[in-house]
Order: sequence, then C-alpha cells, then structure tokens
Amino acid sequence: MSISKASKLVLLSAITVLNLPILVVAAPDLDRAMKNPNNWAYPRGQYNNQGYSELSQINTSNVKNLKLAWTFSTGVNRGHEGAPLVIDGVMYLHTAFPNNVYALDLNNDQKILWSYFPKQDPNTQAVLCCDNVNRGLGFGDGKIYLQQNNGMLVALNAKTGKLEWQVQVNDPKTGATNTNAPQVIKDKVLTGCAGGEFGVRCFMAAYYLKDGALAWKAYSTGSDADVLIGNDFNQANPQYSALSVYQDVNGGNKQGGSFKPLPNEQLKIGEKELGIRTWLKPQQEKDGWQNGGGAVTGYFSFDTKSNLVYYGTGNPGVWNPDVRPGDNKWASSVFARDVDTGQARWAMQTTPHDEWDYDATNEVILFENKNRNYATQINKNGFIYTWQADNGTLIAAEKVHPFVNWATNVDLKTGVPAKDAKYSTHQDYNMKAGCPSTKGAKTIAPAAYSPKTTLLYVPLNYMCMTFEPVESKYVSGQPWVGATTTEFQGPLASNEQPNRDEILGGFAAYSPMTNKVAWYNKERLPILSGVLATRSNLVFYGTLDRWFKAVDAKTGQELWKFQVASGEIGNAYTYSHNGKQYVGIPSGLGGWVGRHVEESLYWESRSNGIRYYMRDGFSARLLQSNAAPSGGAINVFSL
Repeated sequence: MSISKASKLVLLSAITVLNLPILVVAAPDLDRAMKNPNNWAYPRGQYNNQGYSELSQINTSNVKNLKLAWTFSTGVNRGHEGAPLVIDGVMYLHTAFPNNVYALDLNNDQKILWSYFPKQDPNTQAVLCCDNVNRGLGFGDGKIYLQQNNGMLVALNAKTGKLEWQVQVNDPKTGATNTNAPQVIKDKVLTGCAGGEFGVRCFMAAYYLKDGALAWKAYSTGSDADVLIGNDFNQANPQYSALSVYQDVNGGNKQGGSFKPLPNEQLKIGEKELGIRTWLKPQQEKDGWQNGGGAVTGYFSFDTKSNLVYYGTGNPGVWNPDVRPGDNKWASSVFARDVDTGQARWAMQTTPHDEWDYDATNEVILFENKNRNYATQINKNGFIYTWQADNGTLIAAEKVHPFVNWATNVDLKTGVPAKDAKYSTHQDYNMKAGCPSTKGAKTIAPAAYSPKTTLLYVPLNYMCMTFEPVESKYVSGQPWVGATTTEFQGPLASNEQPNRDEILGGFAAYSPMTNKVAWYNKERLPILSGVLATRSNLVFYGTLDRWFKAVDAKTGQELWKFQVASGEIGNAYTYSHNGKQYVGIPSGLGGWVGRHVEESLYWESRSNGIRYYMRDGFSARLLQSNAAPSGGAINVFSL
C-alpha cells in the first residue's frame, strides 16, 4: 500500500514533535562491498576497525608457501601508510604526498584503469608534522574519497576517476593539514585535522556524500556548543566531566611540581564548558584552547546498533605543559558521537594535562563479548583501555608492558591515571628516563582483533626518553612545540634476557576484557605497520627492516617472512580474486621515525620545531638494515 504525500507530511511532523531519530540511508554499495569477504572495502576492513578477514585459504599449514604474486611501484618516495581498497576486482591505491590515486584492474594484469594526480603546493610538505603520509581512501555512493594533505577533500567517480566534487577542509597556511583516511559512514564521509604541533585547533567534520556539503563539525576544544556536547553527555559517567582531576603537588606547573589524583568524592563532576574552563592562566596565546591541538588523524570506527562513531584526539597545543595549567579538555581524549548529528554521547580524557605528547589518536576497535559491545584502544601513553561501547563505562585499563612508568595505574571509576611525580615535565628542566617516548608505546599504526581467538594483536615501541620543554612563541603557520627529546631503548623487564639488540620493539597479543598479555614477541626495531588477522588464525605485520611476517595467532610463533624493498609502515590487508586469496602490504619507509633517516639526519634531527636525538644507534641500525630508500610500492603475495 502506498503512502500519500499528505500522510508522509503527517509522519514527518510526528517524528519532529516526538524528537524521534530519522532513519538515514547508508551508502548501499559500501554495505554490499563489505559483506563480501573477497573485498577489502574499508580502511580497516569493516566499520569495527578490527583489521580482520574471514578469508582462510592461506592458513597456518600452507603459509610457508607464500610467494610474491605481483608488485606495483607508486613512483613516490617517503612514508606509505594505510592500505589499498579492493572492491569487485578493482584495487584503489594511494601514495604519500602528492597523494596520487590509481585504480588497477585485477582482471587484466593490474592494468591502470584511471589515475588522479592532485595539484598541491609543495610548501604543504613543510607543515606536515610527521612525514608526507596519507592513511588511505574511502568508498561509497559510487565514489572514491581522498583527503589530500593540503586539506582538500575530493570525491572521484569510482569507475572513471572524474572529479565529482571537492571541499577545502583545512588551510595549510595556518599549519593545518590532513593525513587521515576519509571514512564513509551512512550518508556522510568523515575526516579530521592535523596540526597540533602548529597550534591548530582541530576537529572532526562530516560531509554529505552527494555534494560535499558540511553536515556537522565537532571541535576538540572550546565551548560545549563547538565540541557538540549536549545535556545527555557522559550521562552514565559524569565523573569523566570533572572540572579538575588533579591536585597540585609542590606548585604543580613549575619545576619540582607534580600532580596527584583528587579523591573521587572531591571531584566536581558533571560540569559544563570544560573545553574552555580546563585551560587555565597563564597562557602564551589567548586562552589556550583557541590553539589547543586535539588533532583527529586516525581510523574511525562505527557501531551500527548505537549509531555511534568512535575516535581519539591528539595532544594539547604546545608541548610545554607549564603554560597551559589545567586538564586541557578535550585533547588526548576518546569520543563517541552520534554520526547523524555529531553530538557527543561520551568522552574520557586518557591523559589529563598531557605532559609528554601522549595522543589518544590511535584507532578504537569495537568487539562483542557475551552479546555486549565493547570499545578498546591501545593508547600512545602505554595503557590499553576497554569501555562499554554505548556509555563509556571503563572495564579495564592495564599497561602494555612494565616499562611504562609515567603513571602507576588508572582508576577504573574515573579513568584518571596516577602520575609518578618523578616523570613530570617542566620548562627548562630535563626529565630523564620517562617511558614511553613521544612516539608512544604504540603509534598510529593500527592493531587487529580476532573474534575467533578473542585477542588483540598489537605493534609496540619499546623506547623511553629525556624530555625538556622550552619557551616557544606562537606564530600562525609556524611550528609551536618547544621541546628537546632524547630517545633510547627502554629498560629490561625482570624476565628478559640482556640482549639489547632485540628489544626496541615488540609484537604482542592481549585479552581486551582484562588487557592482560597472552603472548609477547620481542622485535629488533619498533613496529610501525598496521596488523591483519584472519579466520585461519594468522596474523600479518611489517617491520622497519623490510620484513613482512606471518605469525600464529594463538602462540605468536613466526611461520613465514619475506623481505620487501623498503621499510613498512603501511597496513597489511587481504582479498580474494578468481578463487585465490592474496595478502599484501605497502612498503615505503617514513613516518616520524623513517623521516629522520630519509633526510639523512642520522644522529640528530630537527623537525618542525622539535629537536630529537637517537641514542643506542637506532638510526644507524635502520641504515644497517637497508630500510631506506623509501620508494613506495604495493607488495602482493599468494600461494
């Protein structure tokens, strides 16, 4: 029975009056593509960010027979992050700056169907914090979406490569750029903002697939209206909305000062306008939050049942913590937002008053356990957090490794870490042996989760640092960091053998309900590649010294490896074509670590206002491994 026009108007009016949610139709071609396990149609495989595939032709018994099937040179140097999309026999791949895009016909020896070469100002490269990376493409509504480094979001016809529409998201002249993969959710494409080290006030933004019109924009700092925080925010956990979570010890924001968690009963909870009120005086620029950082650069996850999108925000603007007293909300936080309206359902700050560049931009992975949805993040600060996904109740928070020392533990009621005063950082004071380093215990390289083993598979960095904040004046479009760091191998754990050549990195499996380690493999270098898990109990990842590896998901035993042309910071992925399963990974050394080597600044590197030193021959070890040059390539393997 058809509905008359008048009846439709009455129905819409009733929905408006009752404030009921209006059903928003998703991009049906994306949903169809993701339901087919032969495709890899989303940056991390599916909405849930698990990096998991149901394909099982390649298994623990035959993986030793994997051979190189084909390669494709991108013709671009520097870091190649992310992974291609594979949809119905076509591979769509991207490059580092200038972010070229290719569509390859898998039915015709990878013939180039079309290509897109953006016209970007080369000066954009000067304001990219951590190399010329791009984390991938989006697909939906018959289009391929590219978020260019220069802030331009473009929609290309998936069949022809023709430009359908474009919109300027950020202005590089202010230091604002983009490195994230644009991700299609329902009728929108979501993107973010990089530039925390340039004093940029960042955000997440949603644009309509049809024409690129702005649907909503949620800032990481500022008023509740700007951050899109309503009255039902943190309803289940009002303690996350506390005015201050620490009491100052010995003056707090001065040399010798530190911070101690307030007793829970003394917290002023359920407070409003925290994106302004937790940025206290003195500030070097305005009121602090206007240049508050909070970059949004990672991989976003989406739960179709709750209609929530999950993501994390970056460090607060300017690394010197003494000039921004307070918790500095909502930088270094994890958010859950309604994807239709952008309104925040809940958020928890993982590192209040961040003193070490401990972003929360790493991916949030969604999983089910006993018919309940959970969200987990391996945070840069060295803790793994697991929340009840719908309301943000914290279930578990544990260190990824005993070497993490800046905090002793996290309060499961409030989410507040208990900082160790020994590792507080202050202007013109050289904090020593803080762990992890500014690169984090885990970088932006995404972990994976297997619903079959119910384990998380995590790439780790095992590095510590000295850290000295210095005075730095804000100038629009110029680096605004002010810090000197020295990075070196972390201390040995009590059960580890003193072989210093093996433990700059690690690869480990954890149970997300307890965040306890199931198995742990030491690695010679930090692991900066994204992880793939498959139904056949295999886990794939890449290394900086050019190895692409497969390990047993249950035990961690190495089963296969192949050395490609350059170090790997891209994400492992898999697809099936004409009945044969393929597994691949981009290569092309880069990112924060690889950039220093590529620029031939082996022992001292000055990058965007930050001065780094590498001890224990880390950069030299990369060179000895022949990890550079960083020419980009796609590497694909099959049986």
